[in-house]
Amino acid sequence: MPSAADLVASLSLLPHPEGGHYRETYRAAGTVAADALPGGFSGPRSISTAILYLLEANDFSAFHRIRSDEVWHFHLGGTLWIHEIDPSGKLTTTCLGHDVANGEQLQHVVPAGHWFAAQPAPSTSYSLVGCTVAPGFAFEDFEMADPAALAAQWPAHGELIARLGRGVSE
Repeated sequence: MPSAADLVASLSLLPHPEGGHYRETYRAAGTVAADALPGGFSGPRSISTAILYLLEANDFSAFHRIRSDEVWHFHLGGTLWIHEIDPSGKLTTTCLGHDVANGEQLQHVVPAGHWFAAQPAPSTSYSLVGCTVAPGFAFEDFEMADPAALAAQWPAHGELIARLGRGVSE
């Protein structure tokens, strides 16, 4: 299996603001008009986008949310944990990986508006996944969590939020 450094180089991955490395691999040529989208979108969006995304051990995707549904697809490496807080405050953790016989998932959908973070499981050196977003991703639809504010809203999850938060200015 290739190393994380090999994958970053061979796949031309770049640092991502939420942590890890990524590269956009697809952006649909077609768009959806703003008036055909649910509320909150500031303009038209690509029909769909896709990225490759790599997280190494001891790195994480900080708590954030987007305005679109996001489908995570497992590709290589070890187990990735996706921690998700729904609008009612319910926390769920999904294990993304290849060990489907033991409950790992090959795909997981994070619904629009859910706060979520991801991290490689403790014994994992890296996880390479794909993320497909529809309507397509735009950075103006991305909101990095303020860890203190999110923990104040959901104090039962405060330790996890503090551990997987980067703050809005980082």
